[in-house]
Amino acid sequence: MAEALGSMARFTWDAQGVRIQWSDGRATEFASLWLRDNCPGDRDPGNGQRLVDIADVPATPRLRVVRIDDGALVVNWEGESREDRFALAWLDGQSRPRSERRPELAVRHWLDGAAIDARTFFAARTLAEIEHDGAARVDWLTRLAQDGLAFIHGVPARDRALLHAAALLGFVAETNYGLLFDVRSVAQPENLAYSDFGLGLHTDNPYRNPVPGFQALHVLVASPEGGDSLFADGFAIAEHLRATAPEAFDRLARTPVPFLYRSRDAELYSETPLIRLSATGAIEAVHYNNRSIAPLTLAGEELRTFYEAYRRFALLLREPRFQVRTRLGSGDLVVFDNQRTLHGRTAFSSARFPRHLQGCYLTRDSVLSRLAVLRRDLPQ
Repeated sequence: MAEALGSMARFTWDAQGVRIQWSDGRATEFASLWLRDNCPGDRDPGNGQRLVDIADVPATPRLRVVRIDDGALVVNWEGESREDRFALAWLDGQSRPRSERRPELAVRHWLDGAAIDARTFFAARTLAEIEHDGAARVDWLTRLAQDGLAFIHGVPARDRALLHAAALLGFVAETNYGLLFDVRSVAQPENLAYSDFGLGLHTDNPYRNPVPGFQALHVLVASPEGGDSLFADGFAIAEHLRATAPEAFDRLARTPVPFLYRSRDAELYSETPLIRLSATGAIEAVHYNNRSIAPLTLAGEELRTFYEAYRRFALLLREPRFQVRTRLGSGDLVVFDNQRTLHGRTAFSSARFPRHLQGCYLTRDSVLSRLAVLRRDLPQ
């Protein structure tokens, strides 16, 4: 049977499901099992959490009557004395692509970093905009998630101002370095970041589980000579490796790599592939830190093929054409995806020009949650 829904949609149904033609031309099929598993009546009306388990749902539910009433799809079930209402607006939302429902998941690769002007390509807002303009913060956070890199200007160049700015974005994760850490030269550094040395492209803390989601670096004192910031899109470079050397890519994605950090008061160890894939084969994380990789337990052919792939990836990371190079000034804050965007710096001389940054880590889920709540609360 079929029924017209005016300008909204048209639908047909049978015992196995409902097919809706939306007014913009999209067509969606909602299987009876999917509808039965997502009945609003089986959720707590206050918090929306599910009240039943899949084992409580009939294995082969069948639709008995389907109709439209006051903006809702109303369903009666064979063999059950219940009626469930599905808001058409909610069904419409469920039918849209994931990237439309959550645009932050639409990753934008930027392989040829040397051709990019960082200040115009990536999201950049003032701290005042981030703090007081909800729409601006949603746009900035969305682009941070899409690009893996974004900037905030006008953050006061004073101690701990970073924590105020970071709290607008998510939750700061405390580590053995504290809530924040100072990036400046010290006499006997426990980490080479606290020296004048240039640092090759890397991601931070692959020896942690979980690995920090986002990193924020705030410039208190900028050096006028040296200390330029380097960034590269690990996802784009990994995809380039997959396209040009699939065997090497596969080896890096399948080999757990040990990472180790030791200091006077901490010993951190974790194993993770340099390229981590999702269940569908998509790249979901890149972990690369030559300073903290520990001795591998591989031998023979496995060792040889891993090191061939490892070297190939390392050489790609050294290619200048893949690197964004920019100089941050006092009061600038950069935030980047620590499981995607590799970062580094050129060398500098602290004896000639002091250089002082403060950094912190933000949990991934808190940043994405903050974005979702802000977007949900924007005026429609």
